[in-house]
Amino acid sequence: MERIYIVLLSSLLLATSRFVFVVCNNDNDNNIKFPAVIVFGDSSVDSGNNNKISTVLKSNFRPYGRDFEGGRPTGRFSNGRVPPDFISEAVSVKPYVPAYLDPSYSIKDFATGVCFASAGTGYDNATSDVLNVIPLWKELEYYKEYQGKLRNYLGVEKANKVLSEALYLMSLGTNDFLENYFIFPRRRLHFSVSQYEDFLVDIARNFITQLYHLGARKLSVTGLVPMGCLPLERTVNIFGHHDCDDKYNEVALEFNHKLEAMLNGLNEELPGFKVISANAYDIVFDIINRPSSYGFEVVEKACCSTGTVEMSYLCSDKNPLTCKDADKYVFWDAFHPTEKTNHIVSQFLIPKLLSSFH
Repeated sequence: MERIYIVLLSSLLLATSRFVFVVCNNDNDNNIKFPAVIVFGDSSVDSGNNNKISTVLKSNFRPYGRDFEGGRPTGRFSNGRVPPDFISEAVSVKPYVPAYLDPSYSIKDFATGVCFASAGTGYDNATSDVLNVIPLWKELEYYKEYQGKLRNYLGVEKANKVLSEALYLMSLGTNDFLENYFIFPRRRLHFSVSQYEDFLVDIARNFITQLYHLGARKLSVTGLVPMGCLPLERTVNIFGHHDCDDKYNEVALEFNHKLEAMLNGLNEELPGFKVISANAYDIVFDIINRPSSYGFEVVEKACCSTGTVEMSYLCSDKNPLTCKDADKYVFWDAFHPTEKTNHIVSQFLIPKLLSSFH
């Protein structure tokens, strides 16, 4: 019961299939141009959509966003920017990707980038039900709505060109395991771990195929990071002396292998389509095992820390144990990396992203 309680609280954040994309300074030698960056996924990439729905899973308060421009808590699960922001800036679009449900933005803003992601969601609809967040199928419905608005704004021909040449990003999957499968019995009664992995990969395949038929042609999909090494999992791994949970890491590796195989198949099946696996498992695992090599001092605990479980409303600006300098920490809260971690991993991955979409 204690485990369930802890992880339900942890759901006030989930999603570390994350730090996957790219960060770099704008480079005049980069001749790859994208008219827009379009994002689907979970809290690893949510830029504030959960602010506008009825869920406890929010981060629109400090200390979230304290290192964001103006120190603003935007609803991003980070002390600063999330990967799509960095990617958008790296490919010379704009420095932030706005949330689709944020009323302060209009189709004029969304024409060059939009985020449909929702913290706490997953491939599995049952995952989004846990904390009443936006399911993946609904993200796709929002995208269809967005397409109509874009065509009205730009005209059909120009809008279709934007949609086909845009860079699409997907990041999710961690919640399906840590918020759903390993916590509640519903899926375990019907699926072994391996079967559940297949179930999720099949959902991903169907979703991506629908995106393709709606006009997407350039897509980067993030797999899972070493989820057994998240501060939350270390905290509850009492009998393992608070080390990484190897079982969860093995699941992440197996899932990533299946996901990548599926993506390779889609490249063969769908004419004119290019989808890549933004697999960050190895670089994140290396950061966790050799933090000092990357300039970090703390990996076992998060910056927002009492040494137990901190995320969403449990991450308090008033807690005296919350760190002063997030750049010394690999993780911002018990589930999410700091902005610095996102930066390092993104720099590692950007060459593949740019070379794949030449």
